[in-house]
Order: sequence, then C-alpha cells, then structure tokens
Amino acid sequence: MDPYRHFGHLQPHEQEGLDYTILHRVGSSGILMMAPHGGGIEPGTGDIADAVADRHHSFYCFKGIKKQGNRVLHITSNRFDEPLAMAMVREANWVVTLHGCRDVDPIVWVGGRDLQHGDRIIHDLQEAGIPAQRCDRPGLRGLDPHNLCNRGRSSAGVQLEISFGLRQMMFIDLYQRRIRCRTSLFYDLVETLAGCMPISPL
Repeated sequence: MDPYRHFGHLQPHEQEGLDYTILHRVGSSGILMMAPHGGGIEPGTGDIADAVADRHHSFYCFKGIKKQGNRVLHITSNRFDEPLAMAMVREANWVVTLHGCRDVDPIVWVGGRDLQHGDRIIHDLQEAGIPAQRCDRPGLRGLDPHNLCNRGRSSAGVQLEISFGLRQMMFIDLYQRRIRCRTSLFYDLVETLAGCMPISPL
C-alpha cells in the first residue's frame, strides 16, 4: 500500500524542491505524455516521457528527488490528483502514462482503455524488436476510468509499464541521479513510441 493515498495527504509531509519536483511543458498536439512516478520513484520513466513528448506534445513528470527512499512518494494512478497534473489532463485530448514495473525480463506491458492505439503500440514495438504485450495483470491494466491515462477528453488512453529489466538496458546507470547516459535501445524505444502518437486522437 502507498503511504500517501492522495496528493493532499502527501503535501504536508514532503517538501517540493527537496523531496520532489514537478516538470511540465505544454505542446500543441493535444496529446499529454505523463510520468507520474518519475525520478527516483520509477527511474527512467520521466526521461522516456520527456523524450517522446519532445516539442510536439505536452509533458508532465512528478519526479522524486530524495537521496534515497523515493518509493514513499508513489501515489497509484487511480488516486493521483496533484493539481497541475489534473489541470493538464483535463485539457488533453489523449493521455499516455509511462510507468516502471519490477519485472526483470525486458518487456513493455501495454494497458489503458484505448485498445486500438494500444494494439498499434504493441505491434510497432514488436516490429522494432522490443518485447511488448497487452497487460492482463490486475492492478497494471489501466482500465479504471479514474486511472490517469483515462481522464483526458477521450476518456480512453494508454498506460505503458516498462519493466525494470528493459529500463536497465536503456541506461548505462539507471540509478544515476542527474543526467542518465542512454543506450541505443532508449532511442529505439522513443522513436517507436513517438511514431505511434496519433495525429488526431479524438
């Protein structure tokens, strides 16, 4: 269980700028790339979301910056309600969230209520040689209407759970606190995901 059930519970106990920071920018596509557990919470996810968003899509990252113990900052996607994140989600036509799961085998688990775009992502990742499957695990499927990925205007987005094993292969040192050195696999994944972003989500 997460120590904090929602952001209002976390805020009195954790200091912005010391324990966590929020990164964001607004794009013009109507698509929002989110990493609600970035930084030390689920390492590498913020880097991936940022790179996929580039200058075209909106980007949001809740980033744990504690020296250790960042997992305490994890708020599950069904209850994540940080105010800026909620404002950006409400303005987005389509939302993609990136998470990090603990699997040691390299894989991207694809969930969310937008099955059509999810299936395209699975297909394109597999074509690029990156293992990807539809997620059937309870708690990781991203099907709840309250899940972050499903709170945009379309009410159906995509949730990507990128395994620990795959993230380790994408960075020279996954736990580097500042700039992580990226491998060619990082750029392959980012290029593939960027090519899957719909031009007109609605």
